[in-house]
Amino acid sequence: MLFCLMYVHLQSLLSELSKIHQTLSRTKQLHALIIKTHLSYDPFYATRIVRFYAVNSDLISARRVFDGIPHRSVYLWNSIIRSYARAYNFHDAFWLFKQMLSSETKPDNYTFACVLRACSENSDVEALKFVHGGVIVFGLGSDSISSSALVTAYSKVGLVDDASRVFSRIPGPDLVLWNSMISGYGGSGKWDRGLQLFSMMQKMGKQPDGYTMVGLISGLVDPSLLEIGQCVHGRCLRSGFESNAHLCSVLVTMYAICKCMTSACRVFEGLVERDLVTWSALITGFSQSGEYGKALGLFKKLNMDGSKADTILIASALAATAQLANVGPGVEIHGYALRHGCDLEVMVSSALIDMYAKCGFLGLGIRVFENMPKRNIISYNSVISNLGLYGLASEAFDMFEEMLEKGFKPDEYTFSAILCACCHTGLVKEGRDYFRRMKDEFGIKAKTEHYVHLVKLLGMAGELEDAYDIAKSLPEPVPSGIWGALLSCCDFHGNSEMSEIVAKQLCEDRLEESTYKVMLSNIYAGDGKWDNVKRLRDDMVGREGKVPGISWIGRY
Repeated sequence: MLFCLMYVHLQSLLSELSKIHQTLSRTKQLHALIIKTHLSYDPFYATRIVRFYAVNSDLISARRVFDGIPHRSVYLWNSIIRSYARAYNFHDAFWLFKQMLSSETKPDNYTFACVLRACSENSDVEALKFVHGGVIVFGLGSDSISSSALVTAYSKVGLVDDASRVFSRIPGPDLVLWNSMISGYGGSGKWDRGLQLFSMMQKMGKQPDGYTMVGLISGLVDPSLLEIGQCVHGRCLRSGFESNAHLCSVLVTMYAICKCMTSACRVFEGLVERDLVTWSALITGFSQSGEYGKALGLFKKLNMDGSKADTILIASALAATAQLANVGPGVEIHGYALRHGCDLEVMVSSALIDMYAKCGFLGLGIRVFENMPKRNIISYNSVISNLGLYGLASEAFDMFEEMLEKGFKPDEYTFSAILCACCHTGLVKEGRDYFRRMKDEFGIKAKTEHYVHLVKLLGMAGELEDAYDIAKSLPEPVPSGIWGALLSCCDFHGNSEMSEIVAKQLCEDRLEESTYKVMLSNIYAGDGKWDNVKRLRDDMVGREGKVPGISWIGRY
């Protein structure tokens, strides 16, 4: 009778353990049953219980079970390491991996794949190379799972050349490895090498799948690559991948980045299921294309469809509202964030600060900032930037010092905001000082926007020669934005001689050419140099015209 009851218990236990997920309460009941049936030291049962505890975010109990097993299988080790890695507790995950190396149980390819992923997510290059050494030592250098994990990990931390070396040493790589390498090139911005590998792959008889195309498209993040993206899209249509939801989501993102919103909407409308990433890509695309009303309309449609927006989507919608300078929709979105309990998330709060300030309610933005339980560099940058735009440079400086006192390290955007504040208030001495501190004290290399602010600050203060010397000291070609800032200062002071010098520095094929020529023409007109005005105007008229766009996808 006792044996029969034990058998029934075991069959019930095995049935429960075969399920993918258990609640924490049910997991504890199963754990108690395992202890009662004297199976608590069995690695098979322990592995399942560890996984259930980890799924329910109870790592303490999971670790207690693991520590209580004297003879641990590789599956038990993998379960506890994966549990810590998924909880972003990379330190303990890596420490356990090192403990495993000195145990009687040797890691397998899944162990290395898990640890490699943890290293890449933690951006720990040193640990990544240590684990790579372990892959070689344990004879897994040609294993597809370990190799694919190495390629992905190296690519994720920006070491795509190391990923390529791993890939090149694998005889007969499978499709997963080809896809990993192509995605690695795409993620690192080396789309051209990804296309070369795509071509090589087909020559070697490997047919691409949807993941291959996702890897290719993911690298097309510049509007100048739109035509290439359209060609890849055409290949997707010919290969019958249009029903792949992930691929379509990436296509929407690609078209949105390239500001080809008609094509982005066409792909979006064809999706049966739309995830938040796709919604976010389309909303952000409309916002970045200047179609803020459409961005807000889509946000409303998302809510009407019953989907819940995440913090990224809410922040994108608030950014669109800020650009419209219409506080009404912003208040509605603020209410939405409050109802869903995400108004205190750093990303949302920072967007709220910016939205209220851009809509003319700086005080409300400051109040949001003051109520934030947790702040980061982005929220401080938002406040500093908007204080500067309101001409409150002194308050912006105070906020900068408060940020330093709180232990935050300023970044390039912080100094862009500070220099902009100096520009708006004409504080030349302070602007020079902050520019020096940026480089000398914080080791931040000045970028184009910093030089634009500095040149504008000096130029508007009448120090045109100093501003010109700074521009000339930069490596060629000097960004047109810097020359444009100086030209606007010459326009303000009516200095046609300096204007002519600056105008010559602007390349003739610049996209912004007409803007600069209009500015120079106005300077000439102010000096009464009407012949020069006519020459510029005639030249601009001669260059007018636009090549009509052609939809390549429309042919399909």
